[in-house]
Order: sequence, then structure tokens, then C-alpha cells
Amino acid sequence: MKMKHVSMVLPILLLSVGAIACGSTTRGDASVTHNESEEAVYTPTSYRSTGLDFTKAAESTVNAVVSIRTTTTPKSSGRFNDPFFEFFFGPGFGQRQQQAPQSGLGSGVIISQDGYIVTNNHVIEGADKLEVTLNDKRTFNGRVVGADPTTDLALVKIETENLPIVRFGNSDDLKIGEWVLAVGNPFGLTSTVTAGIVSAKARRISDGMRGSKLDIESFIQTDAAVNPGNSGGALVNTAGELVGINTAIFSQTGNYAGYSFAIPVSIVGKVIADLRQYGTVQRAVMGIAFQEITSELAESKKLDVLEGVYVAEVNDRSAAMEAGVQPGDVITAINGRKISNGAALQEQIGRYNPGDTIKVTIRRDGKEQVVSMTLKNSQGSTEIAKAVDFTSLGAGFKELSDARKKELNTRNGVEVVGLKDGKFKDAGIREGFVILDINNTAVSSVNDIERIFDHITRSGNERKVMFITGVYPNGKLMYYAVDLSE
Repeated sequence: MKMKHVSMVLPILLLSVGAIACGSTTRGDASVTHNESEEAVYTPTSYRSTGLDFTKAAESTVNAVVSIRTTTTPKSSGRFNDPFFEFFFGPGFGQRQQQAPQSGLGSGVIISQDGYIVTNNHVIEGADKLEVTLNDKRTFNGRVVGADPTTDLALVKIETENLPIVRFGNSDDLKIGEWVLAVGNPFGLTSTVTAGIVSAKARRISDGMRGSKLDIESFIQTDAAVNPGNSGGALVNTAGELVGINTAIFSQTGNYAGYSFAIPVSIVGKVIADLRQYGTVQRAVMGIAFQEITSELAESKKLDVLEGVYVAEVNDRSAAMEAGVQPGDVITAINGRKISNGAALQEQIGRYNPGDTIKVTIRRDGKEQVVSMTLKNSQGSTEIAKAVDFTSLGAGFKELSDARKKELNTRNGVEVVGLKDGKFKDAGIREGFVILDINNTAVSSVNDIERIFDHITRSGNERKVMFITGVYPNGKLMYYAVDLSE
């Protein structure tokens, strides 16, 4: 996952040992008055303009940033899950061969007094246990309310009241060169505050990290020092307002090397609100394929602008088609907000729900026009989706990495993890089973399982069954029928 031939973009979760670089300063917009002795007197809402001081912003933030320690129990190797070995060596033989539980460390930001915490999806992904420690050293068990790998965000809940919170700011108002603070727990050192400036906005980095074309990325790039353990921590402005969630660093070594990236609060607020209200993110789409505008593209397509996104394709029956958008158009603004590149377009569309109507400014044949567009979901409707309840299945699901697919010699599949009492276990499915298809439909993601599960449970058939084909790590192909009927 190399970028620019020398560096890597890495999520900032791992726990290790090292040194921390810190800094502090402030914006030059503080209000200052003078008394007769010419000593500066500061109003309660201002910051020192005569020095470098982030104390007020730090004090209003550190108590609302938590440490999240995760525990993950590695699964036993595939051969010990085979009934052949259990027959000769006895039940539970594989469990005795398991490795010791692994731990990870990240950060989180308290956003409500009753215990809702926002963090990164990669902090909590696959964890069996979450231990949340507050700045006052109180510790709570955390539960995952919902997670969204597409934006690398997750919502965690602890059971307590009257917690300190970080107020939401406006990431749209951030300017290049503005001072910001990163607050988190790098290397396990709690309540660490570092400072830097906003280096860039609407930065896309997926070529170095996740790389999915569906990922919504429009990162705030800063030079505030963050390190492993900072994942999920707060990026705040000099007023102590949350403007981003720290999520990745640009590094060759795995530690801070000058650049860090945060998810803007404009995206965070929408995703977390959806997870809390619906249990899943309401994702709106325009229904286009676009290209970044380069000087070469502008010359070949005879474009008179270099900012915006070039519409390469318009999908049938999509929101864009119904609004009159055509291939060759250049989208330059959404609801009056300038669109400079694809990341900025994704950020803007990511703020809306299916069914919302937006104003899209397009440039066609050298002239600008504004069209009204009612956004749809990925299924082509304006309905609000509800989270699929997998509780009855008694299982969680993990998407396969490319290396894992190669190991299993498959192009697709989703692994069964966290198996508990439920319909999967009743059907004979065991931990580590990789689902290849359900009801003759190939499965490549958790979303695929959700869609198939939802279709089966909503069907009018009296007997609702998932016919599953899959493979165990030892290469054994198996078939199961999971009865979903009540």
C-alpha cells in the first residue's frame, strides 16, 4: 500500500512504545483590551494573541476524549475445527490450541452526556470486548451501537450519565493554515494534546489505505502529531470545538512522519446520527461515474474549467438522469458549495439521505446551469433503510482480505465470526466458516448478506430459508440450510 513510492497511509490503532511530539499555539483572532498600565486584559471568550496558548481549547476537550482498549480472541487454526480431529482428540481440542487474546488501543470522543462515543471502525472491528477508560480513570464496558466501514466510523455506548462532551464545530469553516489540536492516547499515553495547522482539505488517501471505490473520503490533512493509539481521537479548533476524528497517518515507519488525516465533522455528524437513529447509514447516491479533471482531460474534452468533476457516465433511472445531468457535464457546486474534486463531491453527497432534494450546479458547453436533483439509495428508491437484525442468526460477519481469498482460492466470500447460540449454530455452522453464496447468489460483503437476509425475511413465502454454500479453512466445502421462519 505504498504512496508516492516512499510512504504508507496507515490507520492509527496499534499500541507500541515511543516518544511524543507536542506543540501549542492559537489563532490571531482573540479580542484584547488594555488597561492604564498597558497590560493585556482578555475577555472570557478570547485567547491570548501575544503568545502561543491552547490551554482553553485543551481544557475543554481532554476530559471528553476516552481510551478504548479492545480484546480480540484469535480463532484456532482451521484443521482443529475439523470433526475428524475432534473425534480422535476430543471436543474442545481446537480451543486448547488457541493463541492468547490480542489487545489494541484507540481513542474515542464523548458526544452525549448519556455515554455515546464516536470512534473509528478500525478501532473496534472484530473485537470481542471493549474497555472504555475516561480521563478521570473510571472504566466501563462498551458496546458497539453501529459501525460504518465506508467512512471508518463507529458509535459506542457506555452506561453512565453526566459525562463531559465535545461540542461539534463546523469543518466547512476550517481554513488552510488554521491551527488545530489533536487529542488522544498515542502509545497508551492518556490525554495527550498536540497542535498543528490544517495542511489541506478534501484529501483522498484510499489508494494507500482501504482503496474501495465506495469509500467516502474527504479528509482534513494536518501536521498535528498523531501516532498509534490516536485513532478515533478528537481534532478540535482553537475554540475547543470538534472539527474531525483522527483516523490515519502518512508514514513509512508506522509512526508519525509529518502528516495526519481526520474525518471532517460534516461527515461524522451525519453518520453517527444515522447509526443512532436507524442502526445503519442512509447513503444517498447521484447515480453517476465521474473523473477528476486534469489538464490532459480538459484539453481532450475541450473543458474551460479545471475544478469540479467530469461526468463520465449517467446511470439509467438514476437521480442524475431524472435531473437532466448528461455525460460531459462538469459538476461545480452542490447547494452553492464549491466542488473542487471528487472527494469534495463525495463529502457533500454523504451529508444527505435518500429522498433529499439538492441543487446541483453543472457546466455544459461553457455555460452554467442549476438543476434540482432528488437523491436515491443504491437500490434506486428514496426509502429510508433500517438495519437488518442479525440477532437471531447468532453470528457476526467479516469480509475477506485479498490475501485470505487467495489462500482459500476464491474470488468472494464472507467469514462467520463471533458465533453464539442462534440459527447458524443450530444449522451446524461452525466458527471460521466462509460463506460463498446464499440462495445461489454470490456473497462478497456484509451488505450482500444483509440484502439477501432482508429479501428472504420480507418475502411472502411461508418457509423462509437461507441455502448456504461455503468452505472451511481446511478446504472442506459444505452446504447448510438455515430456517429463518419464526
